[in-house]
Amino acid sequence: MRRNTTRTWAAVAGIASLALVVTACGGDTDAPGSGGGSKAPGEKVKLVLSTFNDFGYKPHIEQFMKDNPDIIVEEKITGGSDESRENILNFLGQSSGLGDVEAIEGDWVPELMQFADRFADLTDPALADRWLDWKAAQGTDAKGRLIMYGTDSGPNAIAYRADLFEKAGLPSDREEVAKLLTGDWEHYFKVGKEYTEKTGQPWFDSARGTFFGMINQVERAYENEDGTVRDLAGSDVETLFRQVLTAASVDNQSGHSGQWNADWDARFKGDQGFATILAPGWMLNIIKERAGDDFKGWDVADVFPNGAGNWGGSFLAVPTQSKHPEEAKKLAAYLTSPEVQAKLFVDQGAFPSTVDALKSEDVQNATFEWFNNAPTGKILSNRANGIVQVHKGPLYKKVSDVVNNGLDRVDVGVKGEKQSIDESWAQVLQELKNLN
Repeated sequence: MRRNTTRTWAAVAGIASLALVVTACGGDTDAPGSGGGSKAPGEKVKLVLSTFNDFGYKPHIEQFMKDNPDIIVEEKITGGSDESRENILNFLGQSSGLGDVEAIEGDWVPELMQFADRFADLTDPALADRWLDWKAAQGTDAKGRLIMYGTDSGPNAIAYRADLFEKAGLPSDREEVAKLLTGDWEHYFKVGKEYTEKTGQPWFDSARGTFFGMINQVERAYENEDGTVRDLAGSDVETLFRQVLTAASVDNQSGHSGQWNADWDARFKGDQGFATILAPGWMLNIIKERAGDDFKGWDVADVFPNGAGNWGGSFLAVPTQSKHPEEAKKLAAYLTSPEVQAKLFVDQGAFPSTVDALKSEDVQNATFEWFNNAPTGKILSNRANGIVQVHKGPLYKKVSDVVNNGLDRVDVGVKGEKQSIDESWAQVLQELKNLN
C-alpha cells in the first residue's frame, strides 16, 4: 500500500537464516494457531494488527469492535515498509513476535510465498469472487490456498502540474493532456525533452520513481522460471535502465531527487518543481500533503505510457503463530471488504482491489477536489482495466534493490558523486552475480 513516506526499498538480509528456522518449525503441530483459536466463555480475544504506515484503518477497527464486542483490536504501525518486512522475516519461523494480522507489501509476496505454510489458510467460499482475478492469484500459494486478502491496488495514471504546462505552452486540460501523452515511454520522454529544453525545469520526479512504472510492465523482469536471477546484460531491463537514465541525466528531465527525502518533498510546488509524476491512487494524497492544502495547480490525466501498469498494493495475512486465527481471519475479511475499501478510497485514495468496490457509486463517482475536481474514481478504474499482472519471483525484491540503487547512483548521486550510466550498469551486473 503506499502513503509510504519512508519507502527506501533498502535490501534486508536474513532470508537464508529464516529458511533454516522455518524448516525447523515447519512440522510443529503444536504451534500457536494450529488449535483453532478457542477461548473460554466470556473471555475477550485480543488481536494485534500490524501495518506499515497508516492504512486509515482506525475508524473501521472501531466499528469492527462495536460489531464484535468480544474482540479487542490493537493496531501497531511501524515506521515504514522495510522495517515491517524485516520484522516479518525475523519472526515468521518462530512461535511469537508477529501480529495476529500482518500487512504485506505486494513486492514482498513472492519472497514470503516460500514460507506459505507459516500463514493460515484464509480460503472462504463466500469470498471466492471478492477480488480482481490477478489480485487473488497474487495472494494464492502453490497449493491453491488463499493466504493473503488483497487490500488496495495501484493502477497508474499521470499527475501533472497544469500551471507549469500552461507556462510552457502545453495543453493543460486533462483530456488534452491525455491525448498529448498517449503512446509509449519513448513518446513520454520525447514530450519531456521538449518541455525541459523550453523551460529548463524537470519533467518527472526521479529516475527510480519513473522506472517503477516501466519495470512493472515487464513479465519476469528479474528472474528465470527456475527462480534464478536472469542475466540482465543486453536484456529488456538494461534497455529500460538506459532509457530512463538517458532521459534523466543526459536530457536532464529528472528532478534528481531521491524519493521520500526533503528535496523531493519540496519539488511538489513552486516554479522549480517537476511537471509530471506517475500516480497510482495512493500517490495522490502524498502529492497533496507535499504541496500543501492551499496549493493549486495539480491535476490528473487518464493516461499512462504503454497503456496500463500497477504500482503497489498490499495484503493482509494471518501468521500461523496467532493464537486466535479464526478471529484474525474475521478481522482481515472485514478490513478488506468492498464497503471498507470503497470508504478508504474516498477518504485517502487507496484504490480498491475488490470487484464490488470498483463498481460502487462511491468509487465511480469519486472526485478529488484538490486535483481540480478530477474524477479520480473513473480515471483509476479505467487505468485498472488494462492491468496485466506480471510474474515476480522470490528474488524480485533483492534484484530490484540492486537495480534501483544503480539508478540512484546516476540520477541522484551518492555523497555528492554521480556515476555514468555505463559505470552504474556494470556495478549492477557485478552485484547481481552474488545473488544466485
